[in-house]
Amino acid sequence: MSVHLATAPTNRSKFQDLGIRAASATVLIPVTLLSLIAGGWVWDGLIAVVFLGLLHEWRTLSHHVAQRTRTRFLLVGAAYAGLPALALLWLRNRPVTGLDDVLFLLLVVWLTDIGAYLVGRLLGGRKLAPAISPGKTVSGALGGLIIGSLAGAIFAGGPLGLLPAAALSLISQVGDLAESGLKRRLGVKDSGNTIPGHGGLFDRLDGILAAAPLAALLAWLAQGGLPLWR
Repeated sequence: MSVHLATAPTNRSKFQDLGIRAASATVLIPVTLLSLIAGGWVWDGLIAVVFLGLLHEWRTLSHHVAQRTRTRFLLVGAAYAGLPALALLWLRNRPVTGLDDVLFLLLVVWLTDIGAYLVGRLLGGRKLAPAISPGKTVSGALGGLIIGSLAGAIFAGGPLGLLPAAALSLISQVGDLAESGLKRRLGVKDSGNTIPGHGGLFDRLDGILAAAPLAALLAWLAQGGLPLWR
């Protein structure tokens, strides 16, 4: 009995942040999807607001770097936020497949994130990169990759979507790790406190920021009026 009482809180603690993460998602996801469906100035305005928020967070993070490297750090941040913003604007404004392209990207990245969280918490096991992000596990990374890839294939209506989805899923996890590594190097827990349960915008959007330029590249390679997974 004493062993059970000692381990039960640990098991519950695996999902202690799930409620607040879910509450944030119920607000953020509908706003994003409604703006995406509306397109035009609504989507452009959302991307502009997010871009400015990212720049503000990066400027705050710059206070943790040496003065002599601050200008270079700010320039890197402008590119880090700006390139994905341009990619998302270009993708959505593709005349035939813009909506489907961005939906495909968001679905893959979101389900990769959810899958990695749930599988990692349930299965645990070997740490993926303990020096960078102690909470991430190999099981979570593989679970996120599989779930995100399958989601993309289902959305695309067949196996043609599998490889592009896997590429986007993988690069989104690399982006997540890169952002975690940056925070560790700067000695901060979160990039900000903009989103309850998620920290800052960079904390929530790291996967999208990494995957959006790749999605734009795939769409450009598809040419014509074909979706990015073609």
